[in-house]
Amino acid sequence: MRRERNQYIFAPEGQKRESRHGFRKSLLAFLPLLIAGLLIANFITSNRVLLKKVNLTVLNLPADLEQYSILHLSDLHGAELGERQKAIATALGQTRYSCVIMTGDMLGENGDIQPLLDLLALMPAETPKYYIPGDTDGSFLDDQAHGTLSIYQSWAEKLIQAGVILLDRPLSETRGKGTIWFVPEELYTLDLDRMRDVYTDQLAEMTRRATAQDADDAARRRVLEYELTRLDAIAEARKQFAPEHIQVVLTHTPLTEDYVRDMITWGNKEDYFSLRYAGLILAGHYNGGQWRIPFKGPVWVPELGWFPADSLVQGLSFLAGIPQYISPGLGSDPHYEHQPGRVFNPPTVTLITLTRNAT
Repeated sequence: MRRERNQYIFAPEGQKRESRHGFRKSLLAFLPLLIAGLLIANFITSNRVLLKKVNLTVLNLPADLEQYSILHLSDLHGAELGERQKAIATALGQTRYSCVIMTGDMLGENGDIQPLLDLLALMPAETPKYYIPGDTDGSFLDDQAHGTLSIYQSWAEKLIQAGVILLDRPLSETRGKGTIWFVPEELYTLDLDRMRDVYTDQLAEMTRRATAQDADDAARRRVLEYELTRLDAIAEARKQFAPEHIQVVLTHTPLTEDYVRDMITWGNKEDYFSLRYAGLILAGHYNGGQWRIPFKGPVWVPELGWFPADSLVQGLSFLAGIPQYISPGLGSDPHYEHQPGRVFNPPTVTLITLTRNAT
């Protein structure tokens, strides 16, 4: 007897196919909305400046330096965050701070300084402002003939006119019985005697051929004379350091645990001008990783590779017991060749407040 075919035997499979097809259509329809949402979220995130507040316990902090606050800025890279840096002004609001520290790479392409000058204009004129150059800034000094007798690059001259202290030697502030020093990190390893001999020999050579000097030679001579004066100032400042003084170390590129441990191990314990006695290290350089995955961290960072630990590129960490704060930065670094702009990475300024109290 011939068995009739069940007309419904293949129905479930057909329903599955139809269901899968409908799912794909829904996904394709939703995808543009998802992408648009992510782009909008990133635009809002990357154009709204954050003010991050960090309370840092310094156990030997003198009472007169209690609540001393540092506004830490880094890596603007000439970014314009609103008209005349309005987004930064909004983030700062009425925030007060004892000093401003800039850890480099604040200039724009080809040395464009106007965005930085607009930023400086937001700050009280009487507040001390310290600057060290980053790797895209270059040196403060100009040893080529450039139409004036100044030893500085034109952008450095404009910073000086804006009240910025170009930090190339240890400088201090004293409040009552409390003294806080600001020290460019490279000075801890500077061989003063060797460098003095180098500059002295170069000056002597220029003097021997004085009749053949041109404008570039004259500019070079001015810089060499300045460098010798700077070395003398560094040597004199080093004598003034005491164990109760607070040393704030400025470096553009963050220090590593191994480097700090070596400096402590091989340093002279009786020399108070030493990284061993640092109370805080301030750095920048990495721009928070530039492109970040929300709740995960940076995607790729030059020198560090793929998905490095967040503590290596931003925020507060401790190196051999010494706190290091790495600024998330304000702009985008051209060294991230395939990662233009900031992605899920809000521009950030940081207010670091020193206290003796446990936080």
